[in-house]
Amino acid sequence: MTIATTMQGVWLTGHGDLDKLEVRDDIPVPTPGRRDVLIRVAAAGVNNTDINTRTAWYSKQVSASEDASWSGTPLQFPRIQGADVCGNIVAVGADVSSKRIGERVLIEPCIWEARGQRLEKPWYFGSECDGGFAEYTVVAERHAHRIDSKLTDIELASFPCSYSTAENLLTRTSVSSGDTLLVTGASGGVGSAVIQLAKARGANVLAVTRANKSASLLKLGADQTILRDADFEQTLGRDSIDVVIDLVAGAQWPSLLNILRPGGRYGVAGAIGGPLVELDVRTLYLKDLSLLGCTVLSPNVFTNLLTHIEQGDVSPLVAETYPLTQIADAQAAFLEKKHTGKIVLSINE
Repeated sequence: MTIATTMQGVWLTGHGDLDKLEVRDDIPVPTPGRRDVLIRVAAAGVNNTDINTRTAWYSKQVSASEDASWSGTPLQFPRIQGADVCGNIVAVGADVSSKRIGERVLIEPCIWEARGQRLEKPWYFGSECDGGFAEYTVVAERHAHRIDSKLTDIELASFPCSYSTAENLLTRTSVSSGDTLLVTGASGGVGSAVIQLAKARGANVLAVTRANKSASLLKLGADQTILRDADFEQTLGRDSIDVVIDLVAGAQWPSLLNILRPGGRYGVAGAIGGPLVELDVRTLYLKDLSLLGCTVLSPNVFTNLLTHIEQGDVSPLVAETYPLTQIADAQAAFLEKKHTGKIVLSINE
């Protein structure tokens, strides 16, 4: 196929509101380095990280420019965001086999190689480097994983970030058959992925959600739903849960430790309810709890996820689809939190 020299894409021009998203038709098509592949993007999902990076939510400093990316590295603008990418390889670098051209791939969002360099700490695709909110994107060959599936590009783009985060949370907290697990923020992309992947491991899953989303989560596989404003200790009882997967934090956080059994495991990969919480250290050490922050993917997490997808162990949950040019509308809808599952941008599908 003939590859154009310029492409349509979305530039993030700085930290701020939706007006910092600039749709352009004159962005240069990236050139793959020696160990890279060029991917024609078919679809790309919208994530919390896209919004958090744009608004400098990650920054703990007075100046957002100091550490407002996922890894703490200052962002360089303009930046093309987008970590959830499904597409096809259309060109390869000098050190990559031409046999890979034409492969349908999913991009691993947590990357250890970029711009021809091995990274000392991982980057998030679309944060420290350009991502998939454009017609073409470049990534190191090792992070472009072939996928064999009958699912559509839109459906496949709903998987990489949310489902790999979910699989990583379950891996780090050692969830296995017979465990009773509670997941907060269960109707979001990661939460709904946790339900499916935990059920695939044989766990009993309790999902915290709004009343109007309860039926959809039960249909997805949750064994029980808990209203998010419920008193967890009164509803479930102290020492009743083996594993808590938390995507919310916020004011109810202390009760999440109280409902854990002695020796229980708590894994966290989000704080949409508020990042500052109150910890009674006595609860932590007297119950021998394990608290696990889960960001960097453990080895084999992404390849394990691909196996789940190809075997049909998990199903895509696409709430809405928008064209790339309506990215601001897509992010506004995302922030309303009325959806269950993922919002995905259609690019070249």
